[in-house]
Amino acid sequence: MPVNNSIFQTSTFRLAAIYLLVFAASAAGILGYVYYTTVGLLERQTEDTIHAEILGLADQYRLLGVAGLVDTVQRRSRDAGGAIYLLEGPNQARIAGNLDAMPPGVTQNQIWIDFPITVGQEPVAVQHTARGFQVELANGYDLLVGRDVNELRQFRDVIREAIFWAVGMSLVVGLGGGYFMSRNFLRRVDAITGATRLIMAGDLSGRMPVSGANDELDRLSGSLNDMLSQIERLMDGMKEVSSNVAHDLKTPLTRMRARIEDALRQDNALEYKTALDQTIEECDKLLRTFNALLSIAQAESGQMRQGLQPLDLFDTLRDVVELYEPLADEAGGSLKLEARPGLRVRGDRQLLAQVLNNLIDNAMKYGQTSADKPADIEVIGRVDAQTVIIEVADHGIGVNLEDRERVLGRFVRLDESRSKPGNGLGLSLVASVMTLHSGQIQLENNRPGLRVILRLPLYTEAS
Repeated sequence: MPVNNSIFQTSTFRLAAIYLLVFAASAAGILGYVYYTTVGLLERQTEDTIHAEILGLADQYRLLGVAGLVDTVQRRSRDAGGAIYLLEGPNQARIAGNLDAMPPGVTQNQIWIDFPITVGQEPVAVQHTARGFQVELANGYDLLVGRDVNELRQFRDVIREAIFWAVGMSLVVGLGGGYFMSRNFLRRVDAITGATRLIMAGDLSGRMPVSGANDELDRLSGSLNDMLSQIERLMDGMKEVSSNVAHDLKTPLTRMRARIEDALRQDNALEYKTALDQTIEECDKLLRTFNALLSIAQAESGQMRQGLQPLDLFDTLRDVVELYEPLADEAGGSLKLEARPGLRVRGDRQLLAQVLNNLIDNAMKYGQTSADKPADIEVIGRVDAQTVIIEVADHGIGVNLEDRERVLGRFVRLDESRSKPGNGLGLSLVASVMTLHSGQIQLENNRPGLRVILRLPLYTEAS
């Protein structure tokens, strides 16, 4: 995908430019401080040295007179080291020193001056810059002491040039880096934009590109891909539900219509009553199906999460078992509860009771070891660490390993259970309610039979 031309308008480039300006200003400030501190220190050292020599020569003049001063100036003038001396008499005639004449511009006593000097002999003589201090001695004598500061000035120029080059290179490199960073960032954003347009066009299998750098764009793309996967699963589930609902409604409605038409042809009050009774029974089944779908939809949407309250699941277990125990005894089977108070969870009592009703009802229908042997069912409630565990186990035909995930879907009925009454929504409702309660459902082999394990977070006052 071509890169957009508005690279300079991207937030990445603007941030890079801002950081660059801040960095350049900081670098310029630090280098400027180093420059003025270093150069100023060297200049002060030079001036202090000159001033100390002036004081020393003035003392020589006071103690030894002109002859002693001349001798000292001549001796120091012969030493190499960049020192400059000039002693003039009252008539401005040169008496001693390595400078031919007083530099122009000296019009008053005790001033600092910068003046040019010639170093070396022709034809290799070069012009240097010197800094000196002129003082007027008693009896009209003038004394100038200076130093060759050409190397100091060159050092200052080198540092100044380095500062300019450093700031300039920082700007160039920073702008270039910001441009390339923005171009790469914009290319990835354009790729994400292209993927979103493809998805918006109806291809829900499309996903955001991931570069593998594990940066913020990759993390964002990963989160969006997870969201798209969930949306795709929900859409597939909706299509499947719509198809299943249409299929499951078609058969009972067709049966109801045929039964009513048959009753009308008979023109018999007894047939009318029988047809109406059977129609009501079919309507009840349809209402149960729609109520189950409504409960699943409410649980999956999280609408009922605000109504969750702390409760002891032991009370719900006891009530549900007491409700089904006579039915199990009547069928010749058994229903046993093994639990103690303290199964504290935060949940909806009605939904959790419906979950237990579905599990026990399934166990009674499919938990028979043979056609002539009723189901023996165990309901267990316990606490393990910070988890409340509820188990409903039977010794029936069980569920194969490859079908355990599939049976949690809507309208899923295995071949072995098609002869039994039901709509294939029981375990789907259980799974949805567990999701609402931040719990988990697990199907295991009870050897023989099926063991359904529910795990719910233990409720404590701190939670």
